[in-house]
Amino acid sequence: MFPTLFFELRKARVPVSLREYLALMEAMARGVAAWDVDDFYYLARSLLVKDERNLDKFDRVFAQVFKGLEPPQGEEDLTADIPEEWLRRLAELHLTEEEKRQIEAMGGFEALMETLRQRLAEQTGRHQGGSKWIGTAGTSPYGAYGYNPEGVRIGQDRSRHRRAVKVWDRRDFRNLDDSLELGTRNIKLALRRLRRFARQGAAETLDVPGTIGATARNGGWLDVQWERERHNAVKVLLFLDVGGSMDDHVRISEELFSAARSEFKHLEYYYFHNCPYEALWRDNRRRWMETTPTEEVLHTYPADYRLIFVGDAAMSPYEITHPGGSVEHWNAEPGEVWLRRLLDTYPKAVWLNPTPERFWGYTPSIGLIRRIFEGRMMPLTLAGLDDAMRLLSR
Repeated sequence: MFPTLFFELRKARVPVSLREYLALMEAMARGVAAWDVDDFYYLARSLLVKDERNLDKFDRVFAQVFKGLEPPQGEEDLTADIPEEWLRRLAELHLTEEEKRQIEAMGGFEALMETLRQRLAEQTGRHQGGSKWIGTAGTSPYGAYGYNPEGVRIGQDRSRHRRAVKVWDRRDFRNLDDSLELGTRNIKLALRRLRRFARQGAAETLDVPGTIGATARNGGWLDVQWERERHNAVKVLLFLDVGGSMDDHVRISEELFSAARSEFKHLEYYYFHNCPYEALWRDNRRRWMETTPTEEVLHTYPADYRLIFVGDAAMSPYEITHPGGSVEHWNAEPGEVWLRRLLDTYPKAVWLNPTPERFWGYTPSIGLIRRIFEGRMMPLTLAGLDDAMRLLSR
C-alpha cells in the first residue's frame, strides 16, 4: 500500500523523490506515526509535499489509496448515540412535486430542535417510512433518505433535496487548488481592474530607461540604475464558502482562487461554510482542530483590505437570523451579526455568487445576504466580476 501511495503521487504529478519515500519508511519503522491514520497522513504530507500548491493533489491521492480507513469524527452541541440500525438505508423515498407540497414544515427553528430533543428521549427502535420518528425513507424531519421541507439530516452521505436546516454528521471538505490552470484568461483580466501599483522593497530591478539617461548624462560612461520591483499594492481578504451546495461550483471557485493568488501580492484567504460565524479556517482537513477566531481576523487586517466573499448564499435562513441556526454547530450569535461586523470593519466588500442571477429570487437566504450587503452581490460571471472590481476600486 505504501508503494502505491508513492506511485500514485508521481502519477498525479506531485514531485516526490525516492529519497523522501525512504525517509517516510524510516519514520514508520521508528514508530513516528504509531497506528493512527491521522498521524500517518500528517507525517506523509510533511515528508512528501514540498509546495503548498500540491496539498490538494496529495489529499486526493491519499483519500484514493487509503479509502475507508479514516474513522468519522465530529462534534455537536446536541449529543446522543443514535444506533446505526436506525439509519441503515433499506429503502429510499421518492415523491412527486405535488406530494412534496402536501408535506408541512415543523414550524420554525426552535420547534424543530425542541422536537428533536423529545424524539431522542422517547425513541427506542428503528423506524422506516414514517412521519414522526428518527428514521429513513419517510417524511419525518429527522433522519435520512426521505423528504421534509425543513429537517435535520442524520446519517446520509450527501444532500438530496438541499432542505436540511442542520446536518448531524461532520463533513470534511477539500481545499481549493490554487495551482489550477485557468480555462480562460478573462478572470485574471477582470481582477486586474483592482490594481494600485507601488514600488516596494529593495532596488533590485534594472531600470533600463534610467540607465540609458544616466549613461548619456555621464558622457557615455555606463551608469547602471536600479529600482524597486513594481507590485500591486491592493490588499485583499478572500472568504471562500466550501462544501454542501458549493460542490457544484468547485471549478469556477478554483479558477477564481488561482487567479487571485497570481494577481494580488497581498492576499489573505479563509474558508467558511454557508455563513461566517465565530471561527474561520485555512485548511479544510484541519477545520475542526485549527481554526482562526473571526475576531482575530478583524483585529489582524486593517480596514484598507478589500473583502471578497465567494459563495452561493444558499442556506437555511435560520443560519443568518438565529442563534444556533448553523447547519453544523451551535453558534452563539446569528450569522448576520458576524457579517455586519465584517462589513463595519471592511466597508469595501462584495459577495460573488456562482449561482446564475435569474435563480436568486427562488432562495430566501440570497435575498437576506443581498440586503445585508446593500445590493453588493454580483454573479460570478466575467461581467459580474468586472462590476465587482470596479466597485472595490472606488
